[in-house]
Amino acid sequence: MAKNIINLLIILAVLLTIFNNININSNTQLLNYSKFVQLIKNNKVRTVIIDGSFINGEHKDGSKFKTIRPTIEDPSLIDDLLNHSVSIVGKEQTKNSIWSKLFISSFPILIIIAGLLFFMRQMQIQVGGKKGGPLVFGNSKAKLISKDQIKITFREVAGCDEAKFEIEEVVEFLKDVQKFTKFGGKIPKGVLMIGPPGTGKTLLAKAIAGEAKVPFFTISGSEFVEMFVGIGASRVRNMFVQAKKKAPCIIFIDEIDAVGRNRGSNLLGGGGHDEREQTLNQLLVEMDGFESNKGTIVIAATNRPDVLDKALLRPGRFDRKVNINLPDSRGRENIINIHLRKIPLSDDVETKIIAMGTPGCSGAELANIVNEAAILAAKRKVKLVSMFDLEKAKDKIIMGTERRSMVMSEKEKRNTAYHEAGHAIIGLLMPEHDPIYKVSIIPRGQALGVTMFLPKIDRYCYSRKQVLSHICSLFGGRIAEELTQGFSGVTTGASNDIKCATEIAHNMVYKWGFSSNMGPIMYDEYKINNQLYNRTLLKSINTFENLDKEIFNIIDFCYFKAYSILKRNIDKLDLMAESLFFYESINLNQIQQIMYGVFPQTD
Repeated sequence: MAKNIINLLIILAVLLTIFNNININSNTQLLNYSKFVQLIKNNKVRTVIIDGSFINGEHKDGSKFKTIRPTIEDPSLIDDLLNHSVSIVGKEQTKNSIWSKLFISSFPILIIIAGLLFFMRQMQIQVGGKKGGPLVFGNSKAKLISKDQIKITFREVAGCDEAKFEIEEVVEFLKDVQKFTKFGGKIPKGVLMIGPPGTGKTLLAKAIAGEAKVPFFTISGSEFVEMFVGIGASRVRNMFVQAKKKAPCIIFIDEIDAVGRNRGSNLLGGGGHDEREQTLNQLLVEMDGFESNKGTIVIAATNRPDVLDKALLRPGRFDRKVNINLPDSRGRENIINIHLRKIPLSDDVETKIIAMGTPGCSGAELANIVNEAAILAAKRKVKLVSMFDLEKAKDKIIMGTERRSMVMSEKEKRNTAYHEAGHAIIGLLMPEHDPIYKVSIIPRGQALGVTMFLPKIDRYCYSRKQVLSHICSLFGGRIAEELTQGFSGVTTGASNDIKCATEIAHNMVYKWGFSSNMGPIMYDEYKINNQLYNRTLLKSINTFENLDKEIFNIIDFCYFKAYSILKRNIDKLDLMAESLFFYESINLNQIQQIMYGVFPQTD
């Protein structure tokens, strides 16, 4: 509506401008005032029409002219006209011309008003209800997806079997409410999905609606909060009003932490954002107020449950809390199989191997790997996606894109080969270390080379021996440089390795109780009401010194352990470095050949 008003005003202004500037006759001659006076004195003017500052006249030969009177009054003009027998006609200003000039002069103000109307509409401050009804501030931005539009079911969801099992009860509630209410049971009002990004929280919510065949309202938490106080609360009310009309239905709020954060959680411990807090208060009332929301289930998703307000998390609002974690090996295999359904595959594709090689990957990352494999196959102009394409896509997602354009000198390339060979050999020979998968000196991302270790099974906790083995392998690259180039030839390439090793040693002493002298005590920071505190005042200077000594002892032990292993296997270090320099990338089979003292051959 506001756009139409702006367009209409512009058109009217243009038409009035054209109308006021158009000449009565296209042949009208424009004269300056001096020429006009001279024509009068030469008896060449027959008639003049005086219209304010404009004078329209007619020559005695019948031609027309036009001139503009100067600002300074000319008292002799009328006498000159009468003395030379010129017919004088005066023109009265009409009301229409006055209004048109007034409209043109006020046109900028009208444009500003129309612009404000347009922006008010964009902010959802608009007329609602019936024609001529009252103003409704903050109409809901929730998008309604009808039950016929939702094609996603539990068949398209994998890698979260426990979450699906919990959610199936909600589907049963929506399908047959009477089945549970006749025993006195109440339908759950809310389900909170908690999990890392990309684990399928939104997908699972859509699958619930698809399985239950009910309407699905979807909105992001950030869409409630606006600059003006009260709009967000109004949107919440409006959304629940719409949902009640469609009940039974699902309201899905993505990233609810944008609106559901702890009230009064600013840096000083009090106060807060009035608009966000009022929106949260309204959400709390709608979910568990005096009015019942029969058949309306709120499903919310977040990866930050620690910042949510306690009133939002209590039973009666979010009755169910469903944790959706990163998928295990079997779950990753099922996810990959789902995404490969519509992709033509060659016979050599083994999804189990891809699943084992992607520990810690979310469902979104696995979908990205499959998509990258399809793109690589299209670039190669082949008809089927092969294992080669999937392996390449996996390396690209996990290790980064190859930087083939990066030119390295022969000396730097050889030093990188020794660095990565040091990591690989220590990882192979340390007890309980993750198996090696691939070594490459092709620059990827920010790294000049990559050594990949992949566990045979998914691990959720690590022993002290495994952690020490990992620190030793981190120092393998620097030690290899030191053995081949001398201490003065060590480069900065090991900076990230040293950082990771130091952080692990710090956690061993401060968090995990892996120090024999300091005992199983938590020395690091802790949280109270989501606020970080440091227990500095509870530690003496002597305790700090002992903690530092324990970290130094762990680092020294791992460094010299790795040093002795590499020194005993210097011949294998040289052979692996030469193989990397020659092939640039070597796999597990080639690494095993090197460990037997044989220069590796390609598969």
